[in-house]
Amino acid sequence: MSKSKRILISSLVGAAVVGGIAAGGFAMASSSSAPALSDSAARYRAPAGGGAGSLTFTTDVRDDSGIKGLKVIAWPASSKLDPTEAELRSVDGAECRSTSDETSRCTYTLKVTEKEAAELDRGTWHVSALATAKDGDTAFVPRAAAFEVTG
Repeated sequence: MSKSKRILISSLVGAAVVGGIAAGGFAMASSSSAPALSDSAARYRAPAGGGAGSLTFTTDVRDDSGIKGLKVIAWPASSKLDPTEAELRSVDGAECRSTSDETSRCTYTLKVTEKEAAELDRGTWHVSALATAKDGDTAFVPRAAAFEVTG
């Protein structure tokens, strides 16, 4: 076998090995995980002095493709509602601001009037959240945070 044929065969074998490694590396790099929520907190502030109160939910959402959005709903534990992922697709969205290529800080704020506050169930409330990544992956957290409505 001539030297040029040996080099060509070696090059093709080398290219196949490198191509296999590259393809495997690409497959590993392109495999994505679901978004993840961390540092979640909810706070209810009752209306006072004629001004509105509020419910505020904040969380950090991370995904390797970036964050597209976060849907949020609050519900009283006594109601036994327990919203599903499908139900969260049509609720209010939080405002999300990128803190890095992969993480966003999302904040959901709902103003509460004195009249609305008077009609709220007292006791523990839960916040359910549905995070959507830019690559389409989702993460549903049925009880992302809890807060108390008193008074």
